[in-house]
Amino acid sequence: MTQDEQKQQAAIAALAYVEGGIIGVGTGSTVNHFIDALATIKGRFEGAVSSSEVSSARLKALGIPVHDLNSAGDLALYVDGADEANRQLHLVKGGGAALTREKIVAGASTRFVCIADESKLVDVLGKFPLPVEVIPMARSFVARQLVRLGGTPVWREGCVTDNGNLILDVMGLEILEPAKLEQQINNIPGVVTVGIFALRPADVLILGTPAGARTVTAEST
Repeated sequence: MTQDEQKQQAAIAALAYVEGGIIGVGTGSTVNHFIDALATIKGRFEGAVSSSEVSSARLKALGIPVHDLNSAGDLALYVDGADEANRQLHLVKGGGAALTREKIVAGASTRFVCIADESKLVDVLGKFPLPVEVIPMARSFVARQLVRLGGTPVWREGCVTDNGNLILDVMGLEILEPAKLEQQINNIPGVVTVGIFALRPADVLILGTPAGARTVTAEST
């Protein structure tokens, strides 16, 4: 089974959590499979709040109404992928540069279901470069602070987020205390947000595997 087939398997399994209302939808290759699957059950929900312009366009192309979060209010469900996940369901996200909107929608949702192929589950976060969204004028200043935290930040040139900001990808971190590091980086002036999702982790992790979709919860680890 290919990695893409595992992603699709996890995405389809997440449909079981769709129980009406407006749902939050994330960004990325695994989420694209979820959006495609949503198009087969349009009668079970009212529409979606999306974390990126790319996902919004895909939803609209499939005839799924896209709502503004300010109008939708709190959401029952958010489904998104991850670049890394540990067994406490802390995540690293932001490979698609949508981390700020993803964190907002996750925060507004009662249940956060993360979908991924099994390669994304790791013992310690940090092998995947940690994305940090920054205000443009603060790029160099923030980079210097990230060096002091032990990382090697690299400007993702040519990338501008949907919010008009820049991304620094931080290499060389071993993230042993995800919630602590999330707070430290978020407190640097000029940082919009960091791609650690530990203060608001996933509630459920669905992994696509060659043996079928496997559901992981923090309580079961």
